[in-house]
Parts: sequence; C-alpha cells; structure tokens
Amino acid sequence: MVKNFTDLTGRKAIVTGAAQGLSRGMAEGLMEAGAEVAIIDLNPKVMEVAAEYVEKGYSCHGVIGNLANVDDRKKAFDECVRALGDHLDIIVNGAGVQKRHPSEEFPYEDWEFVININLNAVFSMSQLAGQQFIKQNSRGKIINIASMLSFFGGYTVPAYAASKGGVAQLTKALCNEWSSRGINCNCLAPGYMDTDMNVALTNPDNPRFKEITDRIPANAWGTPEDMKGPVVFLASDASNYLDGAVIPVDGGYLVK
Repeated sequence: MVKNFTDLTGRKAIVTGAAQGLSRGMAEGLMEAGAEVAIIDLNPKVMEVAAEYVEKGYSCHGVIGNLANVDDRKKAFDECVRALGDHLDIIVNGAGVQKRHPSEEFPYEDWEFVININLNAVFSMSQLAGQQFIKQNSRGKIINIASMLSFFGGYTVPAYAASKGGVAQLTKALCNEWSSRGINCNCLAPGYMDTDMNVALTNPDNPRFKEITDRIPANAWGTPEDMKGPVVFLASDASNYLDGAVIPVDGGYLVK
C-alpha cells in the first residue's frame, strides 16, 4: 500500500487570523487535506467563515479571540482545543498586522501594537501549543509565518521588519528545545502577496508594483492559494525531519 505522506485525515489544527487573507487560505488547505481546523480571529466574521466551511462538508470551528491580550490568547487557545476534542496536532500562527510610517515619525503605540500581535502572540500561542503537545506525549507541528522582511529591512515598516525577524529567530530557538520531543517548528516566509495588506502596492498605478513584479521570476504576485501546499507539507508527516527552517514562498523573489 502506498502511503500518502500529506494526508491530514484525523489531525487537529488551529490557525490564527483565518477570517481572511493568507491565513484563511492555509486553513482551507489543511481542511482540504483532511484536517479538522479551529480558526481564531478578532473579526466576528470568523464565525461566518467557519459556518461556510461546515456547509461545504469540512470540520471547522470559529473562535473569536483578541490576540493582543495575553489572557484572551489562552482563552481562545483553550476554546479551540476543546472544540477539537481536547487534542491538538498542528498550530499555524498566521495572524499579522502592519503599520507604515517613516522611522523618525513611527508612533510608539504602533510599534507596540505590531510587535504584540506579530511576535508576542506568536510566542504565547507556540508556548501553549508546545505545552499541549508535551502533555499529550505526541508529535506536534508549529508553523509560524515569517516574511521577506525576515531577510530584508524594508522601508517605513521598522516594527513589522523587527517582528518578522523575531519570528524567524523564535522558530529556531523553539526548534533547538523541542525537536527532540517530536515537535517540529518551522516558518513559511511569504513573498509579495496579493492580499488586503498590500492593496496600496498592488495598484498598477503605483510604480512599486511594476518594480516588484519585474523582480519576481514567476512574474506574478502570490495568492492565498499558493500557501496551501507549503503549509500542508509542514503540517504533515512529509516534513518530520525538517526543523528550524524558514522557507520562502515568493516565486523566486529572494534569489533574483
């Protein structure tokens, strides 16, 4: 019998920020591969999104949670685990925010907001997942979402760049401690994606749109659909010996 290494039937997953964008695409990819998924978002729309997937025949649970609040992170995590039958196999820390200002004018409250969601919440949710995997004495998959700005500095986004650099390093640190316990910690680093976060850049009248597109060897911006295969790979048995990696999903942008 041939084994399908990317079959996630019976696996239980949490995906944060999944009411929209790349996180929704990744949650959908996990469901298409057979996983039961709990999706967290501050946007109440998350309940409608979950209901849509249930109507299509998938196992999906919506949880409203404020990842900016440390207590609410645990509350949302615990609610997800209960919905998944008190077991967890996979967490995808996909929630992320962005603020743009020249660095000399960057408001400190915006710095704190971005770091809190993009880095502090990733640590909290990873820690909670690690504790759950260890309690279960089972293999676990932690998938964090880095960025091209884990490699570059960017412009007018110092908090975002710092947070995504931190996500990459956090993932490596968790790998060092947890991989021997059967917990895989890896990152996906999306390139330039056609999502609401980049709506200003994807305007064809913006000269940066052509500049960026010309640098992408694939000659196209990514979509949530493009994140499905990579996240399923990292969530599955196909990646059991992959640890501490930061994998670009960028159409070749980094290598040009």
